[in-house]
Amino acid sequence: MKGLLSCLAALVLLVAVPAEASADAAQTPAERAREIATALTKDPLYIDPAYASALPEKLRADVRTKAKAVGYPIYTIILPLTPSDEFQGEESTVLTLVEDALRKPGLYVVVDGGDRFPWYEARDVPQVSEDKLQAARERALDDEGYDAGPTEVLARMYELLAAPGIPSTTPHATSPSSPSEDSDSDSGGHGWVVALSIVGGLVVLVLLGLVIGLRRRSPQREKAFRIPPHVAATVAAERRRRLERDTTAELTTLGTKLAALPTTDGPGLAHQQAALDDHAAAGKVLDSSTSLVDLVGAMVLLDKARREYDVAVTGRADAVPDLCAFNPLHGRSAGKPTQVEADGTTLTLPLCAACRRALKRGTAPSSLPGENGPYWYDNTLWARTFYGTTGDDLAESVSRGELHR
Repeated sequence: MKGLLSCLAALVLLVAVPAEASADAAQTPAERAREIATALTKDPLYIDPAYASALPEKLRADVRTKAKAVGYPIYTIILPLTPSDEFQGEESTVLTLVEDALRKPGLYVVVDGGDRFPWYEARDVPQVSEDKLQAARERALDDEGYDAGPTEVLARMYELLAAPGIPSTTPHATSPSSPSEDSDSDSGGHGWVVALSIVGGLVVLVLLGLVIGLRRRSPQREKAFRIPPHVAATVAAERRRRLERDTTAELTTLGTKLAALPTTDGPGLAHQQAALDDHAAAGKVLDSSTSLVDLVGAMVLLDKARREYDVAVTGRADAVPDLCAFNPLHGRSAGKPTQVEADGTTLTLPLCAACRRALKRGTAPSSLPGENGPYWYDNTLWARTFYGTTGDDLAESVSRGELHR
């Protein structure tokens, strides 16, 4: 077990940004996607508020104008993506969820504001082929150079999409014409030396072009535009504040509903008591929370309380999946619980689809960040029980004072 956790922690530390810059998500992925989709119905260019001052209106207008000239709807999204945001830093997740929320035909394009590499997905757009989309993106990246921001690359990409045919590769300056045969003769037969020099130069240029091309095609290495750290910290603090606000409001709302429940007998009484216990534990954690990890713990307890309340009211124990054990902010788990083995110990954890895919690929899941990497590496109740998905009942553990022991 310890070996697996150490491996996962090391992998996460390699790909994660500091917790201050990525931490808090106040919404579920679906809610955030709906928010973006709603904004796109008013303006097909969505820019996260974090970049409001970094992308002036002149650059935005150029993107809108050239996207409109393409002839089919284009929905452009520019936002900061970090491992602990609503989309876990995955452009593909943004595209899938926003497309499902908007449900309109068109080309969906997303760019991490700290990167200029566009990701796209076409929905019911027969006017354009994958070959042209890929060629337009590659040509735009080549044309704009390393110092370009995301809007410049997007504007160039849309300009190429509006043009007929499939864009060719970026033209390069040709070498000066070689000396004529007469000149070779006059130079005493040294034309072969000139020819070899030209060939050697071309080989060097080809190799250099390959290196540059690989660099430009790697989304991990293109960091020409980076959100300032103080802006990222402000965004993270605002997201945490919103999560705390929403959790506090839900605590009050559910408390009012629980207080109005009449006392019942039989199985309903057990669920009613469990809802009260989970609600009380959530309030205790929220009052003493010192980190995002604690705040998410209060949210998990409230989720358990809501489920117990629903059973107490309806009398039906519907099967509701647990929240993702690696990061409850991912939402509900998908499919059967996943077995994770290490050092002879097997854990069965409820995981969201993205975390399941990550483990299947042998990569680290996008965990909720703790003090020293993934939250489960810390010595807390949440780490020991993977937010109540293993071990004792969370509410009972909180009541025994095991929160930070």
